[in-house]
Amino acid sequence: MRAVVCPEYGSPEVLRIERRPLPRPGAGQVRVRVRAAAANFPDVLLIAGRYQITVAPPFVPGSEFAGYITELGPRCAGLAVGDRVSGTGLYGAFADEIVVPATGLTPIAGDVDDRTAAAFGVAYRTAYHSLRSVARVGPGDTVIVLGAGGGVGLAAVQLAVTLGAEVVAVASSPEKLTAAASYGATRLIDHRGTDLRAALRTAVPDGATAVLDPVGGELAEPALRALSRGGRFVTIGYASGTVPRIPLNLILIKGVQVLGFQFGDIDPVEFARNERELAGLLSEGRVTPHIGAVFPLADAAAALGTVAAGRSVGKVLIDLDL
Repeated sequence: MRAVVCPEYGSPEVLRIERRPLPRPGAGQVRVRVRAAAANFPDVLLIAGRYQITVAPPFVPGSEFAGYITELGPRCAGLAVGDRVSGTGLYGAFADEIVVPATGLTPIAGDVDDRTAAAFGVAYRTAYHSLRSVARVGPGDTVIVLGAGGGVGLAAVQLAVTLGAEVVAVASSPEKLTAAASYGATRLIDHRGTDLRAALRTAVPDGATAVLDPVGGELAEPALRALSRGGRFVTIGYASGTVPRIPLNLILIKGVQVLGFQFGDIDPVEFARNERELAGLLSEGRVTPHIGAVFPLADAAAALGTVAAGRSVGKVLIDLDL
């Protein structure tokens, strides 16, 4: 089978295509033929050796995929060869086939295509759990979404709108803001060459209910200042490459909450509710991932380079059938 291999830590350009034997599933595992995989910013960090978890080279990157089951290991009740599934993991998805634990797979509804399934999982689950259970967003709230043109950001725009909130989209280009507007954002701010603090003061003079921040860096503090008293700032990630330093006096003076998002911190009952609601939104067509670019497996380095440079709008996919 074909596989993208990271032979040493570095930029995406270190990646190469190799031929490898088919992996065999063990107990509780299945082998999946990957039809589509998503290129995510954590993949870039993992390849560079700068992620919070490290994997020793050589390894196959890729953390999000969709396809169908080709082989079952022992003790995989309820699954069958040919079942269409999506899944996530730390690495391994940029290959024709991947072996994963059966418990980590999600069935793909019959009317959802492979590209949509691959683009949906991580971004939409991150955004929805953050909005629903951490930021506690509801009808009438105003939400500032930083990085609103990226995978998580555009997902957050769509999902906040479905929850009845008004969205202020902050992004780095007119193209990204146009995409955010098409999914329901009503106030748009291009932070490049703009005093973001002043722009947010104009956009939300009474303050926002919540901020979702998958970017970090210099955008975080102005967004936190734009919260109304008692607002909630949710930090999701640091796509800017810089972890922000927040003056604690702002927390005290404004009476706001700064909250971190991790899947494992969500109450199990709420987690199950959120997953059901999110699956319904997808199957009903009320939310749809924005796929900004699609690459063949041979161009995996270019796909990740697009993500690393912040040029992507929505999700970047690798289609293994191209």
